[in-house]
Order: sequence, then structure tokens, then C-alpha cells
Amino acid sequence: MRFALMIEPQQGLTYAEQLEIARRAEASGFEILFRFDHYESFPGPDDNPTTDAWAVLAGLARETSRIGLGTLVSPVTFRLPGNLAKIVATVDEMSGGRIELGMGAGWNDSEHRRYGFAFPPIDERADMLEEQLEIVRGLWSEPDGWSFRGRHYAVDGALFRARPVDGPGRPRSAAGQPRPRLIVGGSGTRRSTRIAARWADEFNLSSSSPEQAVEKYAWLDEACEAAGRDPGTIARSAMVGVLVGANPDEVRRREKDLLAALDVEAGDDWFAERRRRWIMGTPDEARASVQRYAEAGAGRIMLQDFVPRDLDMIELLGRELVGRV
Repeated sequence: MRFALMIEPQQGLTYAEQLEIARRAEASGFEILFRFDHYESFPGPDDNPTTDAWAVLAGLARETSRIGLGTLVSPVTFRLPGNLAKIVATVDEMSGGRIELGMGAGWNDSEHRRYGFAFPPIDERADMLEEQLEIVRGLWSEPDGWSFRGRHYAVDGALFRARPVDGPGRPRSAAGQPRPRLIVGGSGTRRSTRIAARWADEFNLSSSSPEQAVEKYAWLDEACEAAGRDPGTIARSAMVGVLVGANPDEVRRREKDLLAALDVEAGDDWFAERRRRWIMGTPDEARASVQRYAEAGAGRIMLQDFVPRDLDMIELLGRELVGRV
């Protein structure tokens, strides 16, 4: 199993805090650090300070050396596709080829309203996602002069410079041009699996139990076959909440910290429901949960950390999961 650390900086994390998290994750052996791309703070209070995802990743690219970096996911409503392709390629060059890009349709309507972003219906946003994926990939990989015309966007005679740099395990065009990996993430609707089958290098499933993952990955197989793609050519991952302690007492302490971070009051039922679909408990319990996701077909787990200021837990995850599973 491969592991990424997933943080939610819209919980009020400063750049300095995100840098410390990235450095601790890098030292703990994590393959990559993903962050959400949001401007409104949640879960918990909605008036915490927030940062721009790609501005932060540019800084982290220069202040880390090994760990990969990326977004899960950048919504199509925030940026035009040419702008996104340029930003990501720039940060990728700054990192020496360590960037991955997750893209999604967006969902937080209040965030869009408060920042003046258009928020069309989901079917339209899904159409926008398909077009943006084709444009971003085309600008990075297609020959000079490539053009595209869709319902929402158009490109005429592309001349994209500089092209993305090379990096470990990068996809390549027929002409050999490397590019960052593209991830399509979501809850695993039929349409999201169809979009992923056509354009993504990886499909990331969120908020699903291992049992649900089996069904959603089967839908992905069907979508790949319908698109004429070998299902084995698309990676599968799962974004999974995480809360692990070295012993039961530490788990209980972190449960209290989690409730405080989320600004919720909850009892045993709340935690019991999350234990079905989180990596949660002692290290032995956590490894058993990882195994269930592996058996469901996930090759990488994004550990969604809601208490990211707890750097000791990041080290524990590195020691007990990253280094042992």
C-alpha cells in the first residue's frame, strides 16, 4: 500500500503550519502531501483564516526536497483551464517534477457565493470538468497548434511553454512528453467513473467504506471497458479519515481533540459510524483497516487528517503504517 497525507488547511492553518506538517510528513516517509483547495473554513467555524492552495504549494515546493505535493481536488469553478495548466506546470517546475493534480466539479455552494464564483448545476459543472481535463492534458501533452472547442471553453492554436518537467513515474504522451498525473476524485457516481475512465491516471474515492469501494471500483471497471480502456491502466485510491493512537488512552485523547477541531458534540455512535470507513484506533486496528481497503482494490490511501497540528500523530502514522504496510 502507498500512503499520502491529506490535510484540510481551510481549518485555519497558516503557511508556517502547513510547512511544518509537510516537513514532518516528508521525514516520516509519506509519498505525497495533498491539501484541499478551498477558500471557506470548515469543518468547524466558518470564519477561520484560509490560504490559496497553489500559492501554498509553490512555497512548499521550494522548502521541501522529496515529498510529492498536490491538490485533492481543485474545483473547475475556481480557475480557467489554461490558467490552471500554467499554474500547475509552474509549481511543478519549482518542485522538480513532484506535483500531482486532482480535479473535481466543486460542491461548496456557500464558498462560491461568498467569493463571487459562479456555481452552475452539477450536470453543467461535470461538463466543465470533462472539458477542463481535456484542455489541461492537451496543453501539457499535445503538439504545438493543438486546438479545442467545447461548450464552455475553447483553445485555438496552443503554444504552451514551458512544458511540464519530467519526474518519477510520470505519464507520457505518444511523443514522449511527460506531464503531472491527473486524479479525478469524488464519491464514486456513475458519471465520475466515466470521466475518470476517459481522462484520469487515478480515480480517488472519498467517504466510502471498503464494502462501498468494491462496488464503486467495479463501476470504474465497467466505465473503462465501455471507453475501450484497459481497467488495469488506471490507479485506484481512497481518501480515508484517520485517527490513530499508540494505545487506547492516546486514541481517546485524540478523539477529544478531533471533536474540538470539528466543533461538534458527539458520542460513541458518531465514532462507531466512522470506524466503518476510517483508519482508526491503535496501530494494529489501523493496519487491519488498511488491509480491508487493499482487498477492496485500493492501491493508495490518502489519510485525511482532521487534527493536522498534532505532529506526533503524523510521526506515528509514518512509523506504524507507512513504514510497515
